[in-house]
Amino acid sequence: MPPKSKAAAAAAAAASAAQPVAVEDLFTALHRHIEAGEFPQAVKVADQVLSVAPGDEDAVRCKVVAHIKSDATEKALAAILAAERLPIDLSYYKAYCYYRQNKLQEALELLKGQEETPSVLQLESQIYYRLGRMNDCMNSYEKLQKFKVESMDLKINIIAALVAAGRASEVQATMKAQKVDLSTRALRDARSFELAYNSACSLIENKKYSEAKEQLDLAKRIGKEELMVEDYGDDEIEYELAPVSAQLAYVQQLQGQTQEAMETYTNMTNRNLADPSSLAVATTNLISLKGTKDAADSLRKLGRLIEKSTTPSQLQLIESLEFKLSPRQKQALYSAHVLLLLHANKIDQAHEFVSGLLGMFQDHTFPVLLQAAVHVREKKIQKAEEILGRYAEKRPANSKGVLLALAQIAASANHFQIAADSLSKIADIQHMPATVATLVALKERLGDSNGASSVLDSAILWWKNSMTEDNKLDVFMREAATFKLNHGRDEEACQLYEELVKSFGSTEALAGLVATSARTNIEKAEQYEKKLKPLPGLKGINVESLEKTSGARVFEVPKPMEEDVTDEVKKQKAKKRKRKPRYPKGFDPANPGPPPDPERWLPKRERSSYRPKRKDKRAQVRGAQGAVTRDKHDTLGASSANASSSSKASQATKAPAAAPEQPKGSNKSRKKKSRS
Repeated sequence: MPPKSKAAAAAAAAASAAQPVAVEDLFTALHRHIEAGEFPQAVKVADQVLSVAPGDEDAVRCKVVAHIKSDATEKALAAILAAERLPIDLSYYKAYCYYRQNKLQEALELLKGQEETPSVLQLESQIYYRLGRMNDCMNSYEKLQKFKVESMDLKINIIAALVAAGRASEVQATMKAQKVDLSTRALRDARSFELAYNSACSLIENKKYSEAKEQLDLAKRIGKEELMVEDYGDDEIEYELAPVSAQLAYVQQLQGQTQEAMETYTNMTNRNLADPSSLAVATTNLISLKGTKDAADSLRKLGRLIEKSTTPSQLQLIESLEFKLSPRQKQALYSAHVLLLLHANKIDQAHEFVSGLLGMFQDHTFPVLLQAAVHVREKKIQKAEEILGRYAEKRPANSKGVLLALAQIAASANHFQIAADSLSKIADIQHMPATVATLVALKERLGDSNGASSVLDSAILWWKNSMTEDNKLDVFMREAATFKLNHGRDEEACQLYEELVKSFGSTEALAGLVATSARTNIEKAEQYEKKLKPLPGLKGINVESLEKTSGARVFEVPKPMEEDVTDEVKKQKAKKRKRKPRYPKGFDPANPGPPPDPERWLPKRERSSYRPKRKDKRAQVRGAQGAVTRDKHDTLGASSANASSSSKASQATKAPAAAPEQPKGSNKSRKKKSRS
């Protein structure tokens, strides 16, 4: 059969291309690629479907999802933009792409008009979590639970949200409602690394450190086994388990095992085998343990985590941390940076940094506290008090920490009235023992005993109406009775002691009641005195006869009788043993000579007779630097030797000192003499 001509071959190819590919076959191939995780190939097949059937909704959705699964969010957004003219709602996918790009507010706006499906609620909760709006996050999860979605990932996220929202005490009850057992034995059987880790975090918030350590060790063991099955190397395993290591070190730090915690933090930061967020946590906690030691090095390490900006008011962490750290972790990092600047005496930089924090965290109190700390470091106490007081007036619902700081600063500066007023504004701690004791002490410093008494009365009234197990009513009544007794309020003290006796049957209160009533009401004192238990050993004492006595007399100790002592014994006692003085060797006490020099123990340079040696001008040498001729050296040596010998001779004979030799004249003087 002769070969086909070129024209015939081209016609055959065009005919084959013109034959339409079945859409069903393309969708079969598309499904096969998606199931195999071959997302780039799935995008190509989706394009083929769209070329055959433009505007096919399923093909468009598959293309967008394939781009998202390939981490190509820009291409996914481009595909969504190209399909905007089609009657297809792709808002959820667009919001997810914005979420992946950390454009959280735009993503949240797109979800507002969506129907509350499980997928929409789950994405919404994740966005709220990243924004730090934990209460809104929990609201989304509570709506999601109504759909009865059975997913372990959902339960893990709910625990994380509860812990981040400060509601760790609700974790156990919430998981029990979800039929999830968070005991260590159950977690060991479930073999879920994330569940064990999040459960341990909730235990840390509830201050159950020993149980938290057990579950963290379990999470680390489960994670290591899973990674070893997947053929991870040792360094890769250490990198993946860095969050668990950092959390274990944090538990050790809370338990007082600071040395072990520092070793873990140092190892993590030096080896750099951890994700950026774990490294940031380890660095911040290590600095908190070191304190002011090596402040410059600590500032340098924290500076690497903060992005450099030309304007101080625009603070931001480096890109890998901005959306990884929780709001609490960011606050700790920024606070550590400001405190280190204060310890390094970089006050101007601290002011600039705090001004940036005030713009970033407008709904938080920690920038205001840091601003007050900077002013306190500058010894501008009044300025710090004004800032804290102004904030407390504007936002009374969120000012508990601010008022406590104001009370601390004012009390340290002896501004007792401001401190007392600040503490009085915190309603939920007025009944606490520490608050009551501080307020009473401040009122006493101010000389306001009536105010101190009213503080105690208010606390007693609160505890009387309280239904708590750890009731401290007896403590407050006893302290109030003592206070009133010391300040001359005998009747009020007597009433408190009587209530204590009737309510608690305290022997100490009964004794106080008898002693106090003796001043105001003798009959009541005698009535309650009968209830006192008799002291052992007092039965044989007649109290009436004891009262009739004139009281105790001064008891004089009799002097011992002097024995008759003979004169000889007295003389022997009077004699004192005399010892001969010990003189230095060769010293003649008959001819002691001149007194010793009082400056003999001082160094020679510090003595009044010291005169520094003059330089011998005869030793000056003309010529190159450092050059000394042999002849001059010898003559100088000889002359010095003669001078020393003559001085020795004069000392030996005690003759008058010889006149020194006249120095030789210069060459110029010789020439003048020869001319003359």
